[in-house]
Amino acid sequence: MITHAWFKTTLAIAVATASCQLMANGLAINEQSVSGMGTSFAGRSSSAQDASTVFGNPAGMSRLQRAEISGGLAAIWADTDIDASAANTAPGTNKGDIAPDAQVPFAYYVRPLDDKWHFGLGLYVPFGVISDYEKSFQGRNHGLYSKVQVTTLQPTFSYRINDRVAVGFGPTINKIDGKLTSNPMHSLVPEAQVRIKGDDIGYGYNLGVLVDVTDRLAWGLSYRSKVDYELEGTIRFSDFPAIPGLTPDNGRFNGSLDFTTPESVDTSVTYQANDKWTIYAGSTWTRWSRLKEIEAVYATGSVGEELNWKNSWAHAIGVAYQLNPALVLRAGFALDASPTTNEHRTVRIPVSNRKIYSLGAGWNIDADWTVDVAYAYVKESKGRVDQEDQTPLAQNYSAQYSNSAHGLGVQLTHRF
Repeated sequence: MITHAWFKTTLAIAVATASCQLMANGLAINEQSVSGMGTSFAGRSSSAQDASTVFGNPAGMSRLQRAEISGGLAAIWADTDIDASAANTAPGTNKGDIAPDAQVPFAYYVRPLDDKWHFGLGLYVPFGVISDYEKSFQGRNHGLYSKVQVTTLQPTFSYRINDRVAVGFGPTINKIDGKLTSNPMHSLVPEAQVRIKGDDIGYGYNLGVLVDVTDRLAWGLSYRSKVDYELEGTIRFSDFPAIPGLTPDNGRFNGSLDFTTPESVDTSVTYQANDKWTIYAGSTWTRWSRLKEIEAVYATGSVGEELNWKNSWAHAIGVAYQLNPALVLRAGFALDASPTTNEHRTVRIPVSNRKIYSLGAGWNIDADWTVDVAYAYVKESKGRVDQEDQTPLAQNYSAQYSNSAHGLGVQLTHRF
């Protein structure tokens, strides 16, 4: 008899995977602005360079003098090397390269309403992951394919209190989609598969304050709320023998999961040293500890998965050099701590502490059009995965992961 432990990591992990191919840790995505990408997102809540401030700090809209439309795309190419141990594991391969090439789009609109008020609208992806192992992956009992994406629509208002202080607020409408497959290995059913899909809409908010401390120094603080979801979807079993609670022909049944994406706080400063040089520094705190344990409920009971994630910090510094009135050059460096550790890291969450290096440029084609480009390189510390299998065959999996990624982004802004 196959017990429920064989498919324990089902709907719960479908939304608890990590974005090993993207520029932020955990399951977060940083690529909502290419102008910010060039400085490793240092100064995200204090710079307000264009309409992408709708995401970075809604109070920053107060700095935009004209209506703006800004949109772009970031492309990510990731690489994963796996050095696996064969002890107590089933036969299989460890090819790595689990993250397919990814593209992250975004778009924003900002319009002044009067001297005090601005309105903005943003469409972006704050969380997402795709991890795709080969079918013969040695650790396929613990995970094979995962795809999770959150898409957010954010209408926003900012209000300038006085010449120095502005505030902003925007509700967020968030759509989450998740899909997962795994291949529980068993001598009686070697081709057995578990496939899960689920989705939901959740609501949150983004707020911020921006202060011009002096004519050259700005400080910003932004807060993104948690968002609660109740994912509802289907769990389908293929090539299994009869299991209590399932139909004899390996049908499907409904499942649900309560899941919360964490809140975060970003604070940063922007200092214009002179007419040529601008310096940025910032930190972001994320409450990943909300993902201690996740429980999925289905027809015959429930299953849980311990994650034991911890809160984490990311720190970034950046610099911009105004080469001439039309061209600005950017560079940045960031340290981004992982929410998981060697003790709790899994094949679906093989991320570690990150270092991010970035370069960028902004070109003012004329008074109405700006093009921003950026390149980023991510290098992770080596991370250990040691997962014990609770099935009778005790098919454990141990490996060392080395992850890295290249990112390239382009953004076009039009003012009118």
